[in-house]
Amino acid sequence: MKHGADDARIGLRANLRHIGALVRRNALQIKQDPESMMDATLMPIIFTLLFVYVFGGAIGGGDPEALGGANGITYTDYLMPGIMAMMGMSISMAVGTGINEDFRKGVMDRFRAMPIARSSVLIAKLIVEMGRMLVAITILMIVGFLVGFELHGSWTGLLGAVGLTLLFGVSLVWIFMLLGLTMRTAQAVQGVSFLVMMPLQFGSSIFVPVDTMPGWLENFTHANPLTHLADAARGLMLGQGPVAEPLLWTVAWSVGLTAITAPLAISKFRKKA
Repeated sequence: MKHGADDARIGLRANLRHIGALVRRNALQIKQDPESMMDATLMPIIFTLLFVYVFGGAIGGGDPEALGGANGITYTDYLMPGIMAMMGMSISMAVGTGINEDFRKGVMDRFRAMPIARSSVLIAKLIVEMGRMLVAITILMIVGFLVGFELHGSWTGLLGAVGLTLLFGVSLVWIFMLLGLTMRTAQAVQGVSFLVMMPLQFGSSIFVPVDTMPGWLENFTHANPLTHLADAARGLMLGQGPVAEPLLWTVAWSVGLTAITAPLAISKFRKKA
C-alpha cells in the first residue's frame, strides 16, 4: 500500500489545496451528522444559564445578576468572559475522541495511503474545530446579552477576546489530538480529558475572583493558563482590570503549547500503525 507523502515533498499550493479539500470533507460530515454540533450549540446555553442562575444566585447574595463588586460590574458581566475562555477547552475536547474513533474505523488509514501531506489531515481538523469554537462563542454571547451581560468595553475589545480565545483553543486542539493519537480507546481519551479539564476550569478565575480562594489554591490558580485567558478577556470586554500581563501570558502559553504538541501530534500520526 502506498503511504502518505512526507510534507517536504508536497508544495505549498498543493498542501493548501489538500487542506481545503479535507476541511470541506469534514464540514460535509458535520452537515450530514448535525448531532456532532450539539456540544458547540447547546453547551454555551446550558453553561450560561446554569452558572448565572444557580451559582450567580449564591455568589450575588440571592440576586443572580450581582457580583458584589464595584464599578457597576454584575456577576453576569464577570462570568461571561470566563465562560468564553472555558469554551475553547470544552469544544476542543471532542477532537481527541473523534480522531481516535477515526483510526479505529480505518478512516485515517485511507488518508495515510493517499499522496497528501500527513500534517494536512490534522491541520484540516484544527480549522474545523476553530469554526466550531466560533459557533459556540457566537451563541454564548447572544445568550449572554439576553441574560443581562453588558459590554462595558469596546467591540474591538470583544473581538480581541474572541481572537485570544481562538489562539489558546488552537493549542488545546493540538493537545487533545495528541491524546487521541496516543490513547488506545476513545473512552480513555475522554476520561483523561476530563481529568485535565476539571481542575483547570474550576481552579481558575473563570467563576469567582482568585482572592476568594484559600492560599494554597491561589498559587495554582495564578499559574493556571485559563486564569490568564479569563482575566485578559475580562479586561478587554469590560474595560477594567489588567490586560497586558494576562494577555502576554496567554500568548506565551498558546505559542509554547503549540510549539511542543503540534510536532509531537504530527509525528505520532505518521508513526501510528
